[in-house]
Amino acid sequence: MGEHASRIRNLRALLPHAAAYAASGGSLIVSSAAQLLTFAILARFLGVDEFSLFVAITALSNVAVHLCGLGATECLVRRVARDQAIYPMLLGHNLILIAATGLLLLAIGAAALPFFFQVAESRLANVLLITTMLATNIVLVRAILFTEQVFIAFSNFGAANKAVMGFALIRTAAAALACIVFGVSTLQGWIIWQFAAHALFLAACVAALRPLGPPRFRIVREELRLGLYFSIPFILKAARQNADLVVLSLVTSAEIMSSYSVARRIIESSYLSVDALNRILYPGTARASAAGLHHASARVGRIFLVALAISVAAAVAVFLLAPVLPYLFGHEYTSLVQFVRYLCWVLIPVSCWAIALEALGAAGHQGSRGAVLGGGSLLGAALAAWATWYAPPAGTIVSYYVIEIAMTIAAWLVYFRVLARSRNGDVSIRSGVPAE
Repeated sequence: MGEHASRIRNLRALLPHAAAYAASGGSLIVSSAAQLLTFAILARFLGVDEFSLFVAITALSNVAVHLCGLGATECLVRRVARDQAIYPMLLGHNLILIAATGLLLLAIGAAALPFFFQVAESRLANVLLITTMLATNIVLVRAILFTEQVFIAFSNFGAANKAVMGFALIRTAAAALACIVFGVSTLQGWIIWQFAAHALFLAACVAALRPLGPPRFRIVREELRLGLYFSIPFILKAARQNADLVVLSLVTSAEIMSSYSVARRIIESSYLSVDALNRILYPGTARASAAGLHHASARVGRIFLVALAISVAAAVAVFLLAPVLPYLFGHEYTSLVQFVRYLCWVLIPVSCWAIALEALGAAGHQGSRGAVLGGGSLLGAALAAWATWYAPPAGTIVSYYVIEIAMTIAAWLVYFRVLARSRNGDVSIRSGVPAE
């Protein structure tokens, strides 16, 4: 009888986490679907030439956005999750870095990109429009994403989910309104609409954060190095994620290139099921590991088993549903089903290494985390480019698995090494500052 009551209590204790996971996963899925719909609308109404220009500038912005703020959002989530009293200081720290790095990136982009891209015939208009697009995709996007991280730091996942879904939906609404209702068919017309939609949503984000209190403007120097460790791997990861696509566009047909890129997008969207788990459990892991990673090792083990089960289920679901995809994307994508079924199982090693690296990050070991992510991304980009050039597309697919499996081995080796040092008292994290 007592054992039965204990099981009921354990199940009840899991309900809040299950509900939070469902809400988090749902918000990310809605966001991903809205992004795909936005791209579909823009691709249809802007046309091939204008849309390709949009994608090219957006791709560069996606790399730059990881530099904006120098990774300071991570320290806010990690440290505010442990001590909410330091929120004003870390809010000011983030705002200073977002503004300073954003202005620098805008200046560099405004000076360089107009020589490579022409959005408008007038030289002045071209510079202004490209600068506006960069401001939208780098500074405004970084500020909006920062809002979500603030809510996660306070474990307010409902507000975080609303921020994610709201951001995706307002972009879709802007694209539909601009293109379908007002007949926008050029990139320069869309740039204005895009900026207005982002600015409007940022104003809503500022209003949502206001009750949490004003910032205290100062730089938290001990977090600058950790922020760099956190942000640089994402820049390298962006290079790694695009190396195979760039080389495929040079050495194979348009159909294979298109089918592979769509398959990649589907696989990356499927990972959201695990990303949603990491998203809601990161603050708790940060609190559990405040006095050392070894205090959170049991929690990390349980998270790993759950993530493994989710990733296997997601891979099986994608494999079974693959034949439906041509009805959604068009029967001209003749290689799509084959590519999706080849790539879907990569979700399992990706989920495995992500759990180890999230645990290191939550415990404040950004150097170790950055070394694995950065090294894996750098070597992975080179391997993917070479394999794709040597034997497309088979080499591309094989390199994908080799990279992710190698990342899994490296991530867990580093995790267990840091865990052993934490148990021995050589490394501990106190108040978010690593012991020297």
